Amino acid sequence: MTLTRFAPSPTGHLHVGNLRTAIHNWLWARRNGGQFWLRMDDTDAERSHEDYAQGIRADLAWLGMRPDGEVRQSDRFAIYEARFTELSASGHVYPCYESAQELDIKRKIALGRGLPPVYDRAALALTSAEIQAFEAEGRTPHWRFRLDHDQPIAWDDRIRGPQHFEAHLLSDPVIRRADGSWLYMLPSVIDDIEMGVTDVVRGEDHVSNTATQIQMFAALGAPCPSFAHAALLTGTEGKLSKRLGSVGISAFRDAGIEPITLIALLARIGTSDPVEPVTDVAPLVEHFDFSRFGRAPARFDEQELAQLNQKIIHHLEFDAVRERLPEGMEEAAWIAVRGNIETVAGAAFWWNIMQGSISTPALDVDDRKFVAQARTVLADLPFDATIWRTLTDALKAETGRKGKALFLPLRIALTGEEHGPDMSALLPLIGRDRALERLASASAV
Repeated sequence: MTLTRFAPSPTGHLHVGNLRTAIHNWLWARRNGGQFWLRMDDTDAERSHEDYAQGIRADLAWLGMRPDGEVRQSDRFAIYEARFTELSASGHVYPCYESAQELDIKRKIALGRGLPPVYDRAALALTSAEIQAFEAEGRTPHWRFRLDHDQPIAWDDRIRGPQHFEAHLLSDPVIRRADGSWLYMLPSVIDDIEMGVTDVVRGEDHVSNTATQIQMFAALGAPCPSFAHAALLTGTEGKLSKRLGSVGISAFRDAGIEPITLIALLARIGTSDPVEPVTDVAPLVEHFDFSRFGRAPARFDEQELAQLNQKIIHHLEFDAVRERLPEGMEEAAWIAVRGNIETVAGAAFWWNIMQGSISTPALDVDDRKFVAQARTVLADLPFDATIWRTLTDALKAETGRKGKALFLPLRIALTGEEHGPDMSALLPLIGRDRALERLASASAV
């Protein structure tokens, strides 16, 4: 069974960059009838906060992306310790006593010589006496995973295609700090094994991590999952702005962006599939395919998001929005106005025009006379679903007006607006008495 995981660190709010990764994992699991899990990578106790974890869960719930399960790395330290002991016994991890300053000097020397800043494995040559001397100074070791330099690293990435790394050109990664806390690399591999993750879907900034983690899977006697590394998200300026890289998903919710809009855009940008105004995730799931992903950065444009949101709202059914509409607003009113609003909250404006009061517009003399005549005609007509057509046909025959000269003064008098929903749908919702009152007021100003 396909099992994917979204593994955010609860050190901040969910933003569009990591949301895109979550969407890819979720869609791939759904596409294959599998499971999508949430894993809180909260090994950094100082920076991880439960408020952020709750926010991540709330954002995923709002988007309709409820995980099939959740684990927390902070609950799994005993598992990491046991596997670490195995790797230590097999010689796959080793202690190092260099300070941060000493390592920095080594990197600068290597770069100055035109060499890659790869760790020189000096710790492997330490004698027992040297180790005892370091410990007598109060030094505690950090730990590195020992890469097999004789074993080339290769995998067929679902997005990037065949990948190849020479292990001797990579530094043995630090997996544990001197204070005993864990870094990302090893716990992530252990969790993927223990959870049964079949597909690791993440950004291309993790490609080099994958190279070293492949050898960790082998050292732990486990098969590798499949990997898919998507090109990173950028903004309109060519990179993801600091604002977009930090603003929480709640900001889009507060701005009236629909959940399906974010999913529809983030699922398709960076692929060969068009971004389309869908109201259900089914077509996104059905057509989700890593072979359609490009290698170029995916550009996130807030203006495109707003335009897509408007198109989607124009297709939303009443049942999808009824809980967010003004009290008393029924299906006919929603259908009448949805094509003229940018967010669902915008329906309140038109509902007030239908059922509330408007400012009496100022018309010129001829239009005031025309509106007064319209009131007289309307008062004698049967008020039903076809009243707009009946009224305008009668006025056209009686006054000779047509086109804009016929329709615009009526629209302004009845709604206070020059543009808006189709008056044939709006006038029955305004109602006979209110319409007569507004025509009388507009003709008297």
